[in-house]
Amino acid sequence: MDAAAIIRKTPADLRVPPHFADYDGERARFAWDAVRRQLATQPDGGMNLAWQAVERQAAGPLRDKTAFRFLARGAAPRDVSYGELARLTSRFANVLKTLGIGRGERVFVLAGRIPELYVAVLGGLKAGCVVSPLFSAFGPEPIATRINLGAGRVLVTTDFLYARKVAQWRDRMPTLEHVLLVAEEGGTTAEPGTLDLAALMAQASEECATAPTGAEDMALLHFTSGTTGTPKGAVHVHGAVVTHWATGRYALDLHADDIFWCTADPGWVTGTSYGIIAPLLHGVTSIIDHEDFDAERWYGILQDEGVTVWYTAPTAIRMLMKAGPEIPRKYRFPRLRFIASVGEPLNPEAVRWGKEVLGLPIHDNWWQTETGGIMIANTPAFDIKPGSMGRPLPGIDAAIVRGKEDGSVEVIETPDTEGELALKPGWPSMFRGYLNAEERYKKCFAAGWYLTGDLAKRDADGWFWFVGRADDVIKSAGHLIGPFEVESALMEHPAVAEAGVIGKPDPMVGEVVKAFVSLKQGYEDSEALRKELLGHARKRLGAAVAPKEIAVVATLPRTRSGKIMRRLLKARELGLPEGDLSTLEAGA
Repeated sequence: MDAAAIIRKTPADLRVPPHFADYDGERARFAWDAVRRQLATQPDGGMNLAWQAVERQAAGPLRDKTAFRFLARGAAPRDVSYGELARLTSRFANVLKTLGIGRGERVFVLAGRIPELYVAVLGGLKAGCVVSPLFSAFGPEPIATRINLGAGRVLVTTDFLYARKVAQWRDRMPTLEHVLLVAEEGGTTAEPGTLDLAALMAQASEECATAPTGAEDMALLHFTSGTTGTPKGAVHVHGAVVTHWATGRYALDLHADDIFWCTADPGWVTGTSYGIIAPLLHGVTSIIDHEDFDAERWYGILQDEGVTVWYTAPTAIRMLMKAGPEIPRKYRFPRLRFIASVGEPLNPEAVRWGKEVLGLPIHDNWWQTETGGIMIANTPAFDIKPGSMGRPLPGIDAAIVRGKEDGSVEVIETPDTEGELALKPGWPSMFRGYLNAEERYKKCFAAGWYLTGDLAKRDADGWFWFVGRADDVIKSAGHLIGPFEVESALMEHPAVAEAGVIGKPDPMVGEVVKAFVSLKQGYEDSEALRKELLGHARKRLGAAVAPKEIAVVATLPRTRSGKIMRRLLKARELGLPEGDLSTLEAGA
């Protein structure tokens, strides 16, 4: 890339001394065992996520510090201290015990970002249960599918969601024995076949010994969808807490006095790993907003809550960009010192937009549901190459590989050469399997590497660059074209808010590139604009890579975690089966 495009960091960019300032030295010194020693030793000698995140903090000087500040439109903020969180999670763990739910049993949580969701997740972990948070916007079928795949015995949900999404499917979930209801917005918990969670909590004791779990005991079940077939249940263990602590320090640079806002819903792995666990491990205060995205509201939260570290998604950034620069001019963010993004690659334009509008560049990072934690990142102390996912964190070894016919892989040493991104197994939050799908899990590994399914390249300086999912890459006239490169080029045009690119079959060249774009406010679709966009892309990318067709759409189909669903764009374009739509954002 053009060296002038690199965002150089200066001491003025660092409002506090970063934890991670010596890249090579820190990586050379790093050992996972040393990180484990940073965590407290549990009384029983075991390892439990909830004990590390809540109990050890509540037993010390952080007892009265706010752990979560819950915000909701029309309501006063509700602060929950580490001490209160310990008491509430103990009550919930005791509720589970009263119901005969113990270690290893599956507890599902289906709710908006309300206090009961966070208490149920942590209380379930404290009880030694396996917890699976679900998106509250899921429809009845994906909810039932996941509960059945996970053999869920308990579901915590609200009266509103139960009546509309669960009740009519209850008889199709044979393992589900107990539904614990939260009355939301003046509702009622008097639904047949359910239990009133508030009443059960009031009767439960605040004294509860954490279940004797070990580092390899199953703790969390996160579902991730492929292009076809049923969702995959990625199994994570209590020992993942070591990665959550390390990445909270190295990738998010959390300090004790931070006000942290992770906008992800816990129905997505980011909302659990970094919306719940990592900030608690570092004793910081987290902002939890119940409401859906609203540009004015988000800028207000950044300002009024004094957010210092903000972790969000590319979709949210692009929506803020689409809303225009006038809104942020009404606000000030003097405490904001670090912004990070995850979910899909962050286009260079969005990285620079952060610097221009918010005063800080946005730091992209990369990981997956399967990795459980951040693996590759742009971190505060180091220069940013816009469009790059950054460099591997301490304890993470990454490479670009090419599969061979004998089933082994070859590590590609030549810089800027595309191949599959692979990681050396061994980090603590690595998934331990796909639930009931051992063969599917084994296919993720070859010759001592975890194969991510993402195509990438590594430059001469060690920065990694996302190219696309292996099944997204477009093959045109002998060229391999990564959709992200084309999308980023289109987003450089001032009219484009978002772009999604697919390969469309062509009898002459195999596939041609077709782009779908949504426009920023103030721009309207026209033949002239589409021709202008085609010319812009051709000038930036060359005729072989630039799209041959452009369609303007109101919105692009995205998962609820913010990823553009290119395979759905392709299925709709070609009239193919749309596959698993359980993670599709409403209205997409």
